[in-house]
Amino acid sequence: MGDSVQTAVLGVSGYSGAELARLLLHHPRLKNTPPVFLGRPAVEGSVAKEEPLTTLHPQLRDNNGSAGLKIEPFSWELLKERGVKVLFLATPHEQSREYAPLALEHGIKVIDLSGAWRLEAAENRAVYKFEDDGTDVAKATQAKAVYGSPELHREEIRNAQLLANPGCYATSVILALKPLTEAGWADTDRGIVCDAKSGVSGAGKAPTAKTHFMYAADNLSAYGVFGHRHTGELLEQLGLERDEIVFQPHLLPIPRGILSTIYVSLKESKTAAEIADLYAKFYAGSPMVRLFGPGNLPQIQYVVRTNYCDIGFELDKGGRRLILVSCLDNLLKGASGQAVQNLNLMCGWGESEGLE
Repeated sequence: MGDSVQTAVLGVSGYSGAELARLLLHHPRLKNTPPVFLGRPAVEGSVAKEEPLTTLHPQLRDNNGSAGLKIEPFSWELLKERGVKVLFLATPHEQSREYAPLALEHGIKVIDLSGAWRLEAAENRAVYKFEDDGTDVAKATQAKAVYGSPELHREEIRNAQLLANPGCYATSVILALKPLTEAGWADTDRGIVCDAKSGVSGAGKAPTAKTHFMYAADNLSAYGVFGHRHTGELLEQLGLERDEIVFQPHLLPIPRGILSTIYVSLKESKTAAEIADLYAKFYAGSPMVRLFGPGNLPQIQYVVRTNYCDIGFELDKGGRRLILVSCLDNLLKGASGQAVQNLNLMCGWGESEGLE
C-alpha cells in the first residue's frame, strides 16, 4: 500500500481500542496520517456530535497534535471523504458482523478485533449465537476472512481483505502448541490440558459483578468450564478434535497479561535440545515470538505492555511429559498489537514496525 495508509478505528472507547489508538498514533509509517476515530453514527434527526480523543483518553495527549484529533460520528461518506483504506473494528461481535460486509462492499479492508469472523465451522461459531449465521451475506463474508495469526498465516494475511484478529487466550495457546501438533509429536490420545489465567482487562471495560475490584482483588476464579468461546479457535488452528484438548481459563487479580500452562504427553521420548530446535526452526523469522530455554520460564511481567509472546518449556527426565508456559499481554499481542502486526503485513511493511 505504499509508505503510508489512511486507517480508521471504530470502537476506540474500550481498552483494546485505546491501545490501538496509541499504537497507530506512534507508528513510524503513520506519523503524518493519523487514524480517523469513529464513534456511534448520528441518530436521524439529531445533530452529529464530536468528542476530542484526549477527553476520552487523556493518556494519548502528546506534543504531536493528538489533542486536536476528534472522535467523529461514523458514516460511510466520512470514510470515503477521508480516503480510508483500512478499517479497524474494535467493536462487539454483533457490530462487526454488520460492519465488515459493508466495508468490503465499499472497497475498504477490515481488521476485526472481535470474534465475528474467526471460526470456519458452524459448530464452533454456535457459542456466539450469531443471528445472521447461515445467510448468504455471512457465508460470503466468512469465505473472505483470514485468521490473523502472523506466525501461522503470514502469506495469506499479505493479500487479505478481511482479517479476523485472533483471541487473546487462543493466541497464547496456539503459538505454544502449533510446533508440536504440526510435527505430530503430541500424543493427543492422552489429551492436552491448557490451564490459562488472564488479567481483568480481558473481560472488557464494562463492569460486571465478577470483574469489579471487590470480587477480583485477592481472588482467583475459574470460569467458562468446557464452553469458553476461544476453544473453537484452538480446535481449528491446531487441527484437534474436541476430546483431545481441555482449555480452562481463570481470572487473575491483575489488570493485564495472560499466562498459559499447557500439559502435553509426547508420542516418543525427546530431549530438551530436540524440543528447543523444533521451536527455533518453527519461529525463525517471527520477530514477535521469544523463546526461553529450559529452566528459564516466561512470566507475565516480562511481556506486559509489549507485543511479544514468550514461550518456554520443561521436559521430564523420561522425555515424554512436557510442560509449556506461554505469556503475552492480552491487550497487545492478544488484541491491538497483533492487529497492527497484521496491518504491517497487509501493507508490505516490516512485521514488527511500531511494535518494538
